[in-house]
Amino acid sequence: MHFPVRTTAALALLGLAAVVPFAQAQDNYPTKPIRLVVGFPAGGPTDVVARAFGEFAARALGQPVVVDNKPGANTILAAEAVASAPPDGYTLLLGALNHTMIPALYSNRVKFDALRSFAPVCSMAVSPTVLVVGPSMPVKTLSEFLAAARAKPGERTYATPGSGSGGHFASEQFNRLAGTRMNHIPYKGAAQAVTDLMGGQVDSSFATLGSVLAQVQSGKLRALAVASPQRSPLLPDVPTFEESGVKGYSADAWYGLLAPAGTPAEIVAKLTKASADFARAPATADKLRGLGMQPQHTCGGAFTAQLDGEIKAATKTARELDLKLD
Repeated sequence: MHFPVRTTAALALLGLAAVVPFAQAQDNYPTKPIRLVVGFPAGGPTDVVARAFGEFAARALGQPVVVDNKPGANTILAAEAVASAPPDGYTLLLGALNHTMIPALYSNRVKFDALRSFAPVCSMAVSPTVLVVGPSMPVKTLSEFLAAARAKPGERTYATPGSGSGGHFASEQFNRLAGTRMNHIPYKGAAQAVTDLMGGQVDSSFATLGSVLAQVQSGKLRALAVASPQRSPLLPDVPTFEESGVKGYSADAWYGLLAPAGTPAEIVAKLTKASADFARAPATADKLRGLGMQPQHTCGGAFTAQLDGEIKAATKTARELDLKLD
């Protein structure tokens, strides 16, 4: 079909008119409130990080950041809400380690790709996994713990916040590295697991430091080792697993920001700066320290590579355990 020159020029101008406002929208972002979706109830560690970041980002970006708690289905509901949102920077996900376990655990009910449906922005906080024991297992070192576990294969117990949780994967990865076999006791959340651990109903737990820091500091639980490359400044006297003889074991739990795939690079850059500035701020370190966390900013390609590696590792572990939740 042939268009007259005048008509062709008019169409070109219309196309340009459509592009210019879109470009300006990116340059002026944000011009309205941002929705920050969290896959956990209010009050938990992911929610606390989300609200702290939301307050900081609201000041940095000049628009309110509204936290939207959408718990359920092991964070699938929250991730799905963000994956299906327009890629305009106004619907974001404050994700955690559970996000990279979704592909390993679910194959039928998930309508998104945990990596390709998102634009990973930055991780902002990290909480190391720590091995803690209660009164039913009065050991003082990791070597004593290993001896006790190996003496009674399959009889010693470990508590987790549920099947397929970060604690479950961390525990099974430890069993493989250390050559131990223990009995998994899943709970519906970390709070009840910690309560029963203190009460002696279960022997141990591979828990995020934030969930047990107060109990360790009060002496109600004993921390034997932390699963991070260096000792935690919150527990400077507790050695790493590497120092204690279990080589290559690391199980940090991250908290980070993800946008829908296709979000313009200019918007991602603004979110990256806000995330990195938040992680570097002294007030952030003070707030996170009390929760058993530390600031961390791994952004862009490095964050994407981290998520990809975690998805592959979790998928391998789930396959070895024959673990599926759908």
